[in-house]
Amino acid sequence: MSEMMNPENIVSNVHIDSNGCFKYVLIRIHKEGSASEFIVRGYSWAAYHADIYDSAEEELAKLGYETECLGGGRILHDSVNKTIKVYGYSMGFGLADHSKTCELLKIKYPDYTSISWTNEGY
Repeated sequence: MSEMMNPENIVSNVHIDSNGCFKYVLIRIHKEGSASEFIVRGYSWAAYHADIYDSAEEELAKLGYETECLGGGRILHDSVNKTIKVYGYSMGFGLADHSKTCELLKIKYPDYTSISWTNEGY
């Protein structure tokens, strides 16, 4: 299965670091005349979830998208063993729907042996 894309095929639904443990946010994007989409952004460079959202919001606004941060958490990405664990929450944005995040990750990484989530931890 190929990676889901927004109607114009401009914005990747998942963009995360290739390895490590890092913060992530789940964002709803919308462009006038098109349905809402969900995207995941996660990076180790971010000290705060808001850093990730602010960066994505700026990039997407240039493309004409409205955005809404639906929460955050952490991702533990092990590309060698092909596993991803999604957990935790954002102090500023609250708990993301990790099940929705995992749906998107499973499309992006169809060959991974385990993509799981829990609401436990920070």
